[in-house]
Amino acid sequence: MRVVIVGGTTGIGLATAARLAAGGAEVFVTGRSEERLQAALKQLGDQASGPVSGPVSGEVVDARDTGATRALFERLGSVDHLIITVTGRGGAGPLSSLTSETLTGAVQNKLVPHLLTAQAALGALSPGGSITFVTAASAGAALPGIAVLAAVNGALEAVVPGLAVELAPIRVNAVSPGVIDTDWWSELGDEARATFLEGAAASLPVGRVGRPEDVAATIEYVVRNSFVTGTVVTVDGGGRLKA
Repeated sequence: MRVVIVGGTTGIGLATAARLAAGGAEVFVTGRSEERLQAALKQLGDQASGPVSGPVSGEVVDARDTGATRALFERLGSVDHLIITVTGRGGAGPLSSLTSETLTGAVQNKLVPHLLTAQAALGALSPGGSITFVTAASAGAALPGIAVLAAVNGALEAVVPGLAVELAPIRVNAVSPGVIDTDWWSELGDEARATFLEGAAASLPVGRVGRPEDVAATIEYVVRNSFVTGTVVTVDGGGRLKA
């Protein structure tokens, strides 16, 4: 099984690469930073052990660069599964302060690269393979200040059923994480980040925020289960159950 993880050098993408490689998959990761790519490949290589571990390799590719992404899949040849974890900074805030630049940036940094990466991979994907988008639970959350995040992630989730029919027998799914402890929150600063995550944990039925490995386990499920398509799987610790 050959898997490409776009955005696979940190956080959820890296945890998914480690899990799939440990299960014997051949994994290829991409990211925008050479430094992070090399660190990820070293970490994945250090974790590899035993006869079930699959080979891991990677390349620096900016998913926002459509030409570079198309060229990548032309070089790679046949691929069984594509996982897209690309995300962007910003987008949170009240409607009253929304600017055109904020909205356009959120779309360009997530919605556009997800869809155009999937398009670029079509010629390489094996029949019966899969595409998995990683969205966010903000798509269905009723919280102030997340209109832009909800719009972008909701749009991605909305295309899943239609693409599952359009691209069959290639399967199309999305995994929608809630609050996950990754570097995505680093822009808050250490103290604010710790306070936010502690508050989020206290508000969830499971009593903790998520880890990248929690989401990776769900991604592996939709990738390996050939009877799952057109589905959005939420992994939020019960956050959607809050009043």
